[in-house]
Amino acid sequence: MSKMRTVDAAVAILEKEGAIEAFGLPGAAINPFYSAMRAHGGIRHTLARHVEGASHMADGFSRAKDGNIGICIGTSGPAGTDMITGLYAAWADSIPMLCITGQAPVAKLHKEDFQAVDIESIAAPVTKMAMTILEPGQVPGAFQKAFQLMRSGRPGPVLLDLPIDVQMAEIEFDIDAYEPLPVEKPKASRKQLEKALDMLLAAKHPLIVAGGGIINAGASAQLVELAETLNVPVIPTLMGWGTIPDDHQLMAGMVGLQTSHRYGNENYLQSDFVIGIGNRWANRHTGGLETYTAGRKFVHIDIEPTQIGRVFSPDLGIASDAGAALAGLVELAKERKAAGSLPDYSAWVAECQDRKASLHRKTHFENIPIKPQRVYEEMNKSFGRDTTYVSTIGLSQIAGAQMLHVFGPRKWINAGQAGPLGWTAPAALGVARSNPDQTVVALSGDYDFQFMIEELAVGAQFNLPYIHVVVNNSYLGLIRQSQRGFNMEQNVSLAFENINSAHLSEDTRGYGVDHLKVAEGLGCKAVRVEDPSDLAAAFDKAKALMGEFQVPVVVEVILEKVTNISMGVEINAVNEFEELAETAADAPTAILALQA
Repeated sequence: MSKMRTVDAAVAILEKEGAIEAFGLPGAAINPFYSAMRAHGGIRHTLARHVEGASHMADGFSRAKDGNIGICIGTSGPAGTDMITGLYAAWADSIPMLCITGQAPVAKLHKEDFQAVDIESIAAPVTKMAMTILEPGQVPGAFQKAFQLMRSGRPGPVLLDLPIDVQMAEIEFDIDAYEPLPVEKPKASRKQLEKALDMLLAAKHPLIVAGGGIINAGASAQLVELAETLNVPVIPTLMGWGTIPDDHQLMAGMVGLQTSHRYGNENYLQSDFVIGIGNRWANRHTGGLETYTAGRKFVHIDIEPTQIGRVFSPDLGIASDAGAALAGLVELAKERKAAGSLPDYSAWVAECQDRKASLHRKTHFENIPIKPQRVYEEMNKSFGRDTTYVSTIGLSQIAGAQMLHVFGPRKWINAGQAGPLGWTAPAALGVARSNPDQTVVALSGDYDFQFMIEELAVGAQFNLPYIHVVVNNSYLGLIRQSQRGFNMEQNVSLAFENINSAHLSEDTRGYGVDHLKVAEGLGCKAVRVEDPSDLAAAFDKAKALMGEFQVPVVVEVILEKVTNISMGVEINAVNEFEELAETAADAPTAILALQA
């Protein structure tokens, strides 16, 4: 045992727990913690420009790789309140993230001291634990509990608030005697899984809905093995996209009101049984429940018991970690296959493949200004299978999910439920920090990009290269489209005549913010595209610039101002505003069903 400051003990615990990547901003009330990081040397820190940005960087870092837990650090008062959006985004999507805030001295907490705020109460609804640590001796146990909670059950974020006098206090602590607490995850029994499998095998047109819990469990390979053993098609959710490669013959498309494929919705509507694993039946996936559930039986497997039955009551609910459930299902399926007792679903698979080969939206437009569909077509051609995409919200994300291709887990990193504007750039920096050898491509509309554009300077300062594709229509496009129902277009245009952009074409000058000048002023590189025939060359140039300068590279694409992207209120009534593909040349995605 040795006597040390609580912050020195905390930093030693972080290193032993494997959480060694921090993003944040120092300040008076958290400076003791920063001094411990400096003295200990085991934590790498990236200086953000805004604390919300730091929280999204930590979130992106956590999402990028199995086992990652990003840390966000800030001082007292507004630093903690700035973190709330980041905590909400992580909590909503079941992402482990540790936020650490400084705080006024314990004796001052009830005296309205400078930058003293009850961050514990503010953060409680969007965390698995929020705690202001009032006793120095509680610091090791609080950090120990935080890591257990972040990893147990449905993962999620934790906030620990450290009064400055608690940080400076000395305690007896021996890191060699410290051990992480056991992680608690429910595991389905063989009997439960046998019943689930019996129900699936009794169906004529079964589907597996693969949710983000499979990615959290690192169990994508087991999902594919189960699907292949049973020869049953898979519908990934938006958070589960990549659990099975897009070009796999059993990948039947995504379902939903917005981020969906035409063939995915049609395949789902022909099913008679659905087993959902690690998913939560999000409303943008299901649409109206009467349409979604009609004529089908459901099994729902989720790590969080209270998630089962939250949206609708399944025919069978099982509380289990997705990885444990899939391992058990694979074992049972192999036993049934060896015994020759599996049904032949080849005709059902062929039906799904036929729809996948034919039901597409057109992407090959040659219009100027550029139609967004063409951007995603060229992205598919320019970026390889190992590309990791990062996006959050808006027509850009919706169209990207409809038209891009993802070929592995954690290759589509998306703030799904919360969808905060501004999340994309800082999250991409966190992903780039985690995966320096991968190509990271962020996707934003112009408004999402402008929200936290200052964080590009972080990428320039710390050499965190990624490509940021900004589809610029100078509109709040998704809001403009939703305002159609009110017969209005109110406060959604970002366009203005930029007096400092005389060098631009007259049309582009009217789009307002000169994103290239801003990006370059922040130390990054940037390319602008106004003709669809130049997209491929622009992406190649961006890759070359990223490799040469090791900074973020912005590719701004000037779009037509108004494009209505396919969406609807029911999965059987999605509005297709644009032309549909008639040939494979119109929709290069059609070749996917012919691969594998």
